[in-house]
Amino acid sequence: MNLSAFEAFVKVMETGSISLAADQLFITQPAVTKRIHNVESYFNVRLFESAGRGIQPTQVAYHLLPEVKAWLNTLGSIHHTLSHEHESVQGLLKLGTSHHIGLHHLPQHLKHYVQQYPQVTLDVKFVDSEQAHEHVLAGDLEIAFLTLPPKLDERLSYISLWEDPLIFVAAPFHPLAMAQSLSLEQLMSYPSLLPAAKTYTSQITLAEFEKQNLRPKVSMTNNPLESIRMLASIGLGWSVLPQTLLNDDLVRLNLNLELKRTLGMVWHPHRSQSKATEALIDFMTLQQCAKFEEN
Repeated sequence: MNLSAFEAFVKVMETGSISLAADQLFITQPAVTKRIHNVESYFNVRLFESAGRGIQPTQVAYHLLPEVKAWLNTLGSIHHTLSHEHESVQGLLKLGTSHHIGLHHLPQHLKHYVQQYPQVTLDVKFVDSEQAHEHVLAGDLEIAFLTLPPKLDERLSYISLWEDPLIFVAAPFHPLAMAQSLSLEQLMSYPSLLPAAKTYTSQITLAEFEKQNLRPKVSMTNNPLESIRMLASIGLGWSVLPQTLLNDDLVRLNLNLELKRTLGMVWHPHRSQSKATEALIDFMTLQQCAKFEEN
């Protein structure tokens, strides 16, 4: 039985979708379906049933999931041990990244990393920064690239990699876009589009309003920043987005306030690290040092 079949099963259970699992595994939907069928044939069970246009896990699937995840984690630990005993940097490296960092900051760095260490297999999981933080703490991910939390956890190690300015934006035809000068209080009269309050990005934004005892009128919350950008571009409200997401469909509001978030890397220093993980930490640290020297 190929290990990838069990990984596909876990991914379908986590996402609840064949198509989403295929996207995150970087394979086709038929390939995911085939791997699921392989697991079903191996155990002679039915794992999923059709439910409308989607699928519904069976009770057997729910029972099997924790067993398979525990087994995969055990294999991961074995990979770590063998990696330390081997001189070369190789094996599986499980890392997490937020969608924004994975799309706009990380690709070039990972491209150079895999070219330098071709024997490393990257298992990249796209998760919210807050979830990635918890997964590293729990040991489900070896390392993660995320928006650093306003308050760092003393149990973890962090490296700041990118400063990400945050700007207030709205559609060009939004009433706020016409104003020559704005205050936070003036924004209170209009709906806002912000990430969920639990997200680090939203916490940074809301902290500025709390300083003036203000609470924005939130019309809806969405975690994916690209989704918020689209909703703001059609005039459903103002928002606060990374400057890298500003496009022709949005304008920067004339607000005399500078916000920023720090994007970086986190890992657990007290857990056994594979050579692949250690190499990635060293690689990104050198990249950061080189950037500072250029500036």
